[in-house]
Amino acid sequence: MSETQSGPPLSPQCAICGTVLTGPWRHLFHLVGIKRSPRNPNICNRCGAHVEEGRVVEVTVLFADLSSFTELTQELGPERTHEIVDTFLRTASAAIAKFGGFIDKYIGDAAMALFNVPVKLEDHPRRAVAAALELQANMAALRERFQMDLKTAAGIATGWARVGRVGSSDNKDFTAIGDVVNLAARLEAKTNPGEILVSRETYDKVAADFPDVAPEQLALKGFKDTVLTYRLHGGARAPRIEATEKESKQRGISWGAVVFGLLGAPCAVTTLISPLAVILGVGTLFGLSGALAFLDQGPVRIPVLIFAVLAALANLYTLWRARQIRAESAERLAGMTRLEKRSAAIVLISATASLLMVVLEIVMHALYHGSPL
Repeated sequence: MSETQSGPPLSPQCAICGTVLTGPWRHLFHLVGIKRSPRNPNICNRCGAHVEEGRVVEVTVLFADLSSFTELTQELGPERTHEIVDTFLRTASAAIAKFGGFIDKYIGDAAMALFNVPVKLEDHPRRAVAAALELQANMAALRERFQMDLKTAAGIATGWARVGRVGSSDNKDFTAIGDVVNLAARLEAKTNPGEILVSRETYDKVAADFPDVAPEQLALKGFKDTVLTYRLHGGARAPRIEATEKESKQRGISWGAVVFGLLGAPCAVTTLISPLAVILGVGTLFGLSGALAFLDQGPVRIPVLIFAVLAALANLYTLWRARQIRAESAERLAGMTRLEKRSAAIVLISATASLLMVVLEIVMHALYHGSPL
């Protein structure tokens, strides 16, 4: 009998920017499109994969698919095949997310996942193995549901890869490129149903949990030399995964955090301010400059001034909070790109100018009318 474990619970807040993902507050964020990322439920969909954009990092790559399923698709037909594959991929995604993995992509009836990006996990090889064993244990429910001998197999490799978006600037095109990805895919192709084939680098991190596994030299397509691998069979006890301090710690909720969540960046850490924040900053600046000529004669003077001040302060807060988040995570974040610096500069300049124009309007009103308001 296999023994699964609960694994760390899903984070109640985004592991990067702190946006609330559970409880009553989540409904407010849902109104502006902020929710859990479908590729990594421990972060919000704004932060996505920006954290490791364009960096070479150590990752553990997991490929898992339905063993020997292709041969059955002609007999099953498209509708039945879709139902089984969809259920399997949802089950795989749940197991991967449970241990902090990031869904890279689905390829037919296979899922590719990355561990250690965008959230750093010191024990990422152990988590990948635990996720694969969890998926194998969950296959019993699928076999019972579909009355078929469904089994899964997985290939896991640990190594260095460049992570980032390829082919477009869309977050969904975030992926990893490197030999480690090819190795994990080739290992998965060499598995038998119910097996997990891991590279030496991965096995070194879980050897204490699987002490009796014999090494195996394999010739893999695309690799000049043979590769040392280890076969882990279904039913093995999953390595114990302890929740990290970041996973178990929930940040306090404040009105400032809510303001940042609503006006903050699509990726808060990189200080890319959202369109709403830019509109409030730049729009208020130019709107206020055009309004100065008639403010003294209109009833909207005080409301416009109040709006200008609040909008400018909200923008300045998002910049400050994003910088604070970056400082807290400096050890795992790359420097800001030129585009990110330009976006932050636009918001800073527009917010500062808006505040200066409010002061100017108050001073001019006091000079001409003897009262600042």
